[in-house]
Amino acid sequence: MALLDTSLVSGPLPTVVTSVGVVGLVVLVVSRSRRHLLRSVPICVLAAVALTAVGWVVVEKIWRGFPDPIQIAVYVWIGVGLLGLLLLIPRVVAARRWWTKVLAVLATVVVVATAALQVNLVFAAYPTLGSALGLDAAEQVGLDEATDRSSDPITGSPLESVWTPPPDLPSGGRILDTPIPGTASGFAARNAQVYLPPAYFAPRRPLLPVLVLLAGQPGAPDDWLTGGRLVQTMDAYAADHGGLAPVVVVADATGSAVANPLCVDSPLGNVATYLSTDVPTWVRATLQIDPDPTSWAVGGLSYGGTCALQMATNFPQVYPTFLVLSGQLEPTLGDKQRTLDAAFGGSEAAFEAVNPMNLMATRRYDGSAGVFVVGADDPEYKGYAAQLVAAARAAGMDVQYLEVPGGHSYQTWSEGLRREIGWLGTRTGITA
Repeated sequence: MALLDTSLVSGPLPTVVTSVGVVGLVVLVVSRSRRHLLRSVPICVLAAVALTAVGWVVVEKIWRGFPDPIQIAVYVWIGVGLLGLLLLIPRVVAARRWWTKVLAVLATVVVVATAALQVNLVFAAYPTLGSALGLDAAEQVGLDEATDRSSDPITGSPLESVWTPPPDLPSGGRILDTPIPGTASGFAARNAQVYLPPAYFAPRRPLLPVLVLLAGQPGAPDDWLTGGRLVQTMDAYAADHGGLAPVVVVADATGSAVANPLCVDSPLGNVATYLSTDVPTWVRATLQIDPDPTSWAVGGLSYGGTCALQMATNFPQVYPTFLVLSGQLEPTLGDKQRTLDAAFGGSEAAFEAVNPMNLMATRRYDGSAGVFVVGADDPEYKGYAAQLVAAARAAGMDVQYLEVPGGHSYQTWSEGLRREIGWLGTRTGITA
């Protein structure tokens, strides 16, 4: 287990792998053959630069599938990985001995691995070796066990004051992988990932609060289990509170890894109805949880953070509590006109009718509370957060602002959830 917990974003492993990767690139470049040095290497370098440049143009200028530009460092390391793959071709073709071919292949593997590791350092999507290999996932539970309601639940406020953990309580939570149908919305969502804390499996189950979490774009609900370290954070909180923790429903708010439906009801998909109606209806009908909206919260990272604030401002009766992790100033497809044309029929008024900044300027939200979290090394989103906090306070919300170490990455988002789970637990009725 210690090996699986080895960090991919700090400590010695990233340094060691990068050093080996540099050696691997040297092995692929250096040769006694003048033809390789004067012809093959320059051609491969030019090809890698050209392919990377084409990729940048397609992603950033033509497709524009993401509202924020991808950092240049990501493209640079992708180019390094491509260079390693391209250099493998002439080295293998020219090799006369089998071991030189094997050496070239191994050198290419470490170069590509180094490039992948460096890209991961930008996003921190896989914080440990175990998460990258998919070997540190939480124990799974079936729908039948999760939906069992054979005993009367325990209720009280705060819940911790009326709860005594039984001796046979599980030490950790479990994950339910389940579809949540878009009955009212028609939205074709991917499976949700539901974290059920240890107390959920007690002989007499306490009525736990619910946190609906949303991933970024590009992304998937699974991202909260890997880069977001959801299970580790919730298990740690549960360990300190006798097995109590929120039931966390990581719902799909995009429909695919690269889709951006803007978390509204539009031709891009009826995400607003899905999250405000379909998800709460399914959770209340399927899981034994506290149905009171005061025990419900919504949160998310990046696109999901923007979406969480959209839910909190458009549907405060459903989600009076929210956690915005590096949220955008407004829902966007990259520029205003493209956003209006794709989702709002070109209407500025239709956009303003659902945009949080406009809603907070015209409505009161005296019963709502939230936290805005941003990375200390993320100046653009720090600017967004400052404006959102000011608007939320002017609208009567009880909000806090928190900076944590990191940029626009899972380092920030996992740490933000870890720090604010205590506040969420108090706000939703677990603790006083």
